[in-house]
Amino acid sequence: MLPTRVLIVVCLLAACHADGFTLKEEEDFNQDVLGTDFLRRRLHPSFLCPDMSPSPTVPTSVEFVKAADVKVIAALGDSLTTAIGANGSTILSIPFEFRQVSWSIGGYGTYQNVITLANIFRLFSPRLLGPSPARTFHGQPTTVNETGFNFAVTGHNTLNVSDQIRHMIDTFKSYPGLSFEEDWKVVTMLIGMNDICDYCKDKTLFSPDNFIHYMTEALDTMMKEIPRTIVNVVQILSMKPLRDVQRPTLGCQLQKSFCSCLVQPEENSSELKELVEINTEFQRRLEKLLHGERFFKKDFAVVLQPYLEKAELPQLPDGAIDLSFFTADCFHFTVKGHEELAKGLWNNMFQPVGEKEVIETFSEPVKLLCPSKEHPYIYTRPRVESSAATLKRFSVPLMSLLSVFNSL
Repeated sequence: MLPTRVLIVVCLLAACHADGFTLKEEEDFNQDVLGTDFLRRRLHPSFLCPDMSPSPTVPTSVEFVKAADVKVIAALGDSLTTAIGANGSTILSIPFEFRQVSWSIGGYGTYQNVITLANIFRLFSPRLLGPSPARTFHGQPTTVNETGFNFAVTGHNTLNVSDQIRHMIDTFKSYPGLSFEEDWKVVTMLIGMNDICDYCKDKTLFSPDNFIHYMTEALDTMMKEIPRTIVNVVQILSMKPLRDVQRPTLGCQLQKSFCSCLVQPEENSSELKELVEINTEFQRRLEKLLHGERFFKKDFAVVLQPYLEKAELPQLPDGAIDLSFFTADCFHFTVKGHEELAKGLWNNMFQPVGEKEVIETFSEPVKLLCPSKEHPYIYTRPRVESSAATLKRFSVPLMSLLSVFNSL
């Protein structure tokens, strides 16, 4: 398979053919694919909440951190977080990483220009450090001045995420104006979908066991080394529906190179069935890993944000897939999709474990929630069974066991 950039050049210079038909780009090639399309849209209305103030003093407990107390934002992950192709409608945009509009870390303009988690937080904490200010080019060296604290790398698997974390820690410790010990930080992590895309190539390396091994290793490192931090671990998507996102274009054919294990199997094949089961097992094992207090202490918490777990493809009123959510490669999200991901994550952060919204479809825009008056803090405490509940659960078997011994 030709590298993506070479393939693009070849197909711009000559007609491209695949699978017996001519591939074409139906979009307008005169459209600006380098990062200003969304500037032409109507501005979002303001988002105001009754309480947008910080705590009277800097909180010392991870359970009492308000949005306005957060001073640093960062992100880890793969091409969904680098926002590859997100602000272009043609294949020419695919090599570009539009980090400035990435759902979890983009810092372009303000909330009214583009909704990202970072731009929502900046409404509460205007001096927030870390939002990504610019686009980058896939495969080219970057600096923190371009990426902000978006440490995601296009193409990375879970086995690579510890390298991103080491880069993040080193940057935090040396960044001007950042107090590593004192500042509260929010880190968002979405990783694992490339493991599923590559599963059929090496079923041991990209197994659920290895996924959990590398996730545990990564979270242990952050818990040990980074103080005053809340880590959002976003549950991975159910990926099978992405097979249905199709256009008769060259961009869509690129799916077959970067997620061949998902795209190439026949619809009812044993290979596809196995991959769907692996996808579900990844989700189940991640939920099991993050259940309880394994990654929770006074100044650190990892929270599983489940809102994407069951999300179906967005649809138009006639039932057709809404392709405006997807880039030219028919796989990654456009700015429109990134905005819905950002809103869903923000809402999950202010919903307690056991009551977090799981989005069924993005066909209807997500409505942002304000932190509640009763609990204005980011929810971080895991759900743990009380001792009373545990005693109640075991009381009947225990009494039965005692009666057996008494009868001996």
